[in-house]
Amino acid sequence: QVQVVESGGGLVQVGGSLRLSCTVSGLTFDDLNMGWFRRAPEKEREGVSYIHWRGSSTVYADSVKGRFTISRDNAKNTLYLQMNSLKPEDTAVYYCAAGGYGLQASSYSYWGQGTLVTVSS
Repeated sequence: QVQVVESGGGLVQVGGSLRLSCTVSGLTFDDLNMGWFRRAPEKEREGVSYIHWRGSSTVYADSVKGRFTISRDNAKNTLYLQMNSLKPEDTAVYYCAAGGYGLQASSYSYWGQGTLVTVSS
């Protein structure tokens, strides 16, 4: 049974930091391209970041470049998203996705339930 589980969301003040984690079970994590997506209130889902299964290639949405860093630890079957200099517009439910490519949500086969990040001003 495939499970994708996010953690690490919460309430943070403007300018603060959070680190999201995503663990994957039931799949060979080493072989998976991984992505982070988010959905803000009353907005469409947005691709945030992507990392190749080798970790050799990453992609970021323009809105988070220079502030967010995606990484992975294949030994722990875990994906991370380090979020710094958070802004109110980063408030959203963040989703981890496995098995796709780039920031195209439709290409991903497996999704987590999401973790809420709220940035307060």
